Amino acid sequence: MTRRAAAAAACALAVVATAAGCGSAPTADAQSSEAGKAGSVADLGGLDKLVEAAKKEGKLNVYALAPDWANYGEMIAAFEEKYGIKVNNENPGGSSQQALNAAAKRKGQDRAVDALDLGTAYMQDAKAKKLLAPYKVKGWDSIPDEQKQADGSFLNNYGGYISIGCDAKAVKECPETFKDLLKPQYKNKVALNGNPTESSSALSAVFAASLANGGSLDDIQPGLDFFKELKTKGNYVPAESTLATIQKGETPISIDWDYLNLGYGDKLKAKGVDWKVTVPSDGQYSLYYNQGVNKYAPHPAAARLWLEFIYSPEGQNIWLKGYSRPALLEPMEKDGTADKAAAAKLPDVSGTPKSADTEQEAAAKEKVVQGWGKAVG
Repeated sequence: MTRRAAAAAACALAVVATAAGCGSAPTADAQSSEAGKAGSVADLGGLDKLVEAAKKEGKLNVYALAPDWANYGEMIAAFEEKYGIKVNNENPGGSSQQALNAAAKRKGQDRAVDALDLGTAYMQDAKAKKLLAPYKVKGWDSIPDEQKQADGSFLNNYGGYISIGCDAKAVKECPETFKDLLKPQYKNKVALNGNPTESSSALSAVFAASLANGGSLDDIQPGLDFFKELKTKGNYVPAESTLATIQKGETPISIDWDYLNLGYGDKLKAKGVDWKVTVPSDGQYSLYYNQGVNKYAPHPAAARLWLEFIYSPEGQNIWLKGYSRPALLEPMEKDGTADKAAAAKLPDVSGTPKSADTEQEAAAKEKVVQGWGKAVG
């Protein structure tokens, strides 16, 4: 995810680059602990035992979880209040690649990332690097097979649709399709939420643009061609779109997840910004983000409790309040535990959006890493 590529503190960057210099090694081998070997809450004797072990650890390390992203601010605050465990959310403006780097380079350090929230291509990288500890949450059986890894290494978390956000006061006529974005009236106005070579949200925008221009889930090149044309016409703004840049008028049109654009709309309304959100009919693309436990988590019980919390009805409803679609929404609607008011606010989308599978997303990421600089550089 982009989580809005921001520079990390100098020490953090040094650790990512060298895996040395900052942070000390944990006093115990987290992998060999009872919690570190647990593949489910049952392995620890139940949820109460897991809570007890997590409270003894007293801390949870996460990375690049922006408070405005799918309601993460409320999620973290609710977890801290419920369990009395301090959440260290490092570099909230970071990207998926930075989070992956932090997990890979900090093995054996007490500041290593405990749990990861990544787009599929990046989570696949984490799995390939053998960074993930298999763990199946209590709601595992209710999640469709296509939304989880059979070995428990990671599973879908929350998702949404690529959308176009637009400042209706700054833009005379808001675009509704990718084709519209090429119009001369949008010169110096169209931005992405990050760099698609590091960000799942931006990569998904390139996927959506490809679908809108004759491409497919197996062929993302038309998406690169689209952004090249957008840049050639002068419409593309090479600045990361955030709540702040929108408010300042620097990125009046943003291609981003619908739950982010809708959340921005709530906050921008008080600032006098009329932020309109549209899911483009010519490039409908949806995707889930994924959750996994770091095999080298210095707080293995807290990491597993974090997953249990976000996949509980309480956690899933917090995603809903942030306009995203939680993985367990369907079974929760059936058993009556879903927040009906929050679910009713989700935008209606006509048609059938497409979603890349793990192999397609990994191949597209490689293609975009190779071609993005040529397209917009």
